[in-house]
Amino acid sequence: MKENFDTIYKETDIEILIATMNKDSLDFLVGMFPFSHFSEFSILIINQTTSETLLISDYPNIRVINSSEKGLSKSRNLALENAVKKILVIADDDVVYQNDFVSKIIAAYNKFQHATAINFCAINQNGTFLKKYPTDSKKQLNTFDVFNVGSIEMTINKERLDSIGIRFDENFGLGASFEMGEEAVFLFDLENKKQQISYENQILVKHNGLTTSDKKGMNERYYIHGAVLTRVLKKNYTYWLFLKLFFDLKQNKIKLSAIFKALNSAKKGRKIMESILNGK
Repeated sequence: MKENFDTIYKETDIEILIATMNKDSLDFLVGMFPFSHFSEFSILIINQTTSETLLISDYPNIRVINSSEKGLSKSRNLALENAVKKILVIADDDVVYQNDFVSKIIAAYNKFQHATAINFCAINQNGTFLKKYPTDSKKQLNTFDVFNVGSIEMTINKERLDSIGIRFDENFGLGASFEMGEEAVFLFDLENKKQQISYENQILVKHNGLTTSDKKGMNERYYIHGAVLTRVLKKNYTYWLFLKLFFDLKQNKIKLSAIFKALNSAKKGRKIMESILNGK
């Protein structure tokens, strides 16, 4: 019997899942929602911390889980397990939401009724796009699109996600063996389950400062990329690795003299990921 997830979504269906560390005050939420008091939103905060630094909320809409675990994907997964609303917004503690972000999300889910995930746009502190985005909405992302997604652009349909049991791979993300790539692995896992991953060309959020990728050197980026490709596209590993090299060269992100080091770094990442996959 075919499952029927069709519904009409409303603004009260949204829950924002924030990953943070070592917080003992809710003051950081003020900067995230400058247009309205944060208590007007349903928020679940995962605060990875110690017993000496606990975060407490007196607001009914703001739930907090203080966790002794470390790692961004562990934080995301704990939030997914404890979320209670229909539409989940993946968030970090250093972003600023636009004043119409809720209505944009609701419109997108009522447009793409069968989507398990819908991704949006982010801008930087200057008001320009954080990266190059598709100019039009997409019902289904392709492989290039998936590799381009950042976590703060992601929203998730909880019921659809729970029905297939997918979670973030805890080998990826800050604090893990590979400190990036968790978004791509997550979305490829959805794709392998034949899930709809859509895109809406609307700005949800502003990110100030450097992204995680910007903070990583070339060798570490290729080390992580080698692991990601091994995890999600192993049969086409060489094709996608050289395609990345081609575009990085074209965009002057890497010099010709650095190609050997980049390939070597990717090979190291591949070997480590193969060991993990083989249970060694």
